Amino acid sequence: MKFIVTAAVGYSVYLLLTIGSGDAGLWSREELIVGAVFAVLAGALLRNRFIGKDLRMLNPKRWFTFLVYLFPFFFAMAKANIDVAYRVITGRINPAIVKINPNLKNDMSLTLLANSITLTPGTLSVDVDQKTNELYVHWINVDPEVLKDMPRDYHPICGSFPDWAKRIAG
Repeated sequence: MKFIVTAAVGYSVYLLLTIGSGDAGLWSREELIVGAVFAVLAGALLRNRFIGKDLRMLNPKRWFTFLVYLFPFFFAMAKANIDVAYRVITGRINPAIVKINPNLKNDMSLTLLANSITLTPGTLSVDVDQKTNELYVHWINVDPEVLKDMPRDYHPICGSFPDWAKRIAG
């Protein structure tokens, strides 16, 4: 089952990325064949990595929640872009690495959070403590008072990203 799902998703993504590149239709015959071969290889090699052990990411509700999550994520990213531009122009930065405890229990939700933090300007996920699932985040502007109590509340750094990660992959 994992193999079929991984191969189907891989093939679908391939077709989506190469749409309109065919001679007569949307794809050429050779392109469909090459895509199928690579999808089978991806399915064979990545079936346990892509889907996971419990197939929880096959739930359509989780995919819908992920699509809804993109709206607040893009809004936060736009807001962070403006903040970083302001800090670059004014030179008002105080960078530091901060440890946060997002209270996430599984690797999928922690990975989603770390990627969301890294994609947001002004923050970068640096490391994960495997025992406690705490994240080390490089933050462009840290209040010195914040560094006194670590691990700290995650809301000033990543907002509601951990809550969304729990809903999607938790």
